[in-house]
Amino acid sequence: MPRLATALRGLAVAAAALMTVATLPSGTAAGAAHKTAPPSAPPKGFVALREVDPTIIQEMRYVTPHNFMGVPVDGYRRPTCLLTRDAARALHRAQLSFLKRGLSLKVYDCYRPQRAVDHFVRWAKDLDDQRMKAEFYPRVDKTRLFDDGYIAAKSGHSRGSTLDVTLVRLPAVPTRPYVPGEPLAPCYGPQAGRFPDNSLDMGTGFDCFDTLAHTLDPRVHGRRLAHRLLLKKGLERAGFVNLPEEWWHYTFKPEPFPDTYFDFPVQ
Repeated sequence: MPRLATALRGLAVAAAALMTVATLPSGTAAGAAHKTAPPSAPPKGFVALREVDPTIIQEMRYVTPHNFMGVPVDGYRRPTCLLTRDAARALHRAQLSFLKRGLSLKVYDCYRPQRAVDHFVRWAKDLDDQRMKAEFYPRVDKTRLFDDGYIAAKSGHSRGSTLDVTLVRLPAVPTRPYVPGEPLAPCYGPQAGRFPDNSLDMGTGFDCFDTLAHTLDPRVHGRRLAHRLLLKKGLERAGFVNLPEEWWHYTFKPEPFPDTYFDFPVQ
């Protein structure tokens, strides 16, 4: 009997351990550093950028079909930039300095739900869907998107303090809407030949899957490099850090939620 009681206690402990693992968020292992927050409304600490600075231009690409997939992205219900409050306030400080130069920041993407990242991953695995290749990744084989780092299962955008941003000269002329099915031009071509954008010429368009989009690529020089450095220096003074592989990608540091990937929708 004592042996039976001991065995039963062991089974109970093992079952409890299994229940603990089973209740962890999807994609999280016990003791892992990162966690995925369940879908919900924005947590305390997030804010709509317009509430902090309504002068920053918003051209939220992923709620439209003008992106590398060619369809609106899961999780984007409204063309709204959401950020952690700290990141939004820092962006406001940077905007004040650019306005003095007759320029404005323009954001393409801000907080990105995990479901949107999952949508990117599903698309990248569908090698037959290449409808936007001619614009966004003309020189990259789609089979290389994961290995080359263009697509990943996690994105800093989902932590709420990362954004994709550029500069626009004021007064800004709105960018015309993309018409699905229209002829596409390479994102790395001359500005006059690319899809029209009211951004300063940064040498490539936004979300260009090409090494020419690396912030300090040596092939980028003259006014294009000057524009990239102007954006970089202005945002760095406000506390943002650039991702070297993407001239448009910046993260505010320190991040309020450095280990959490949120999944509430943009609405």
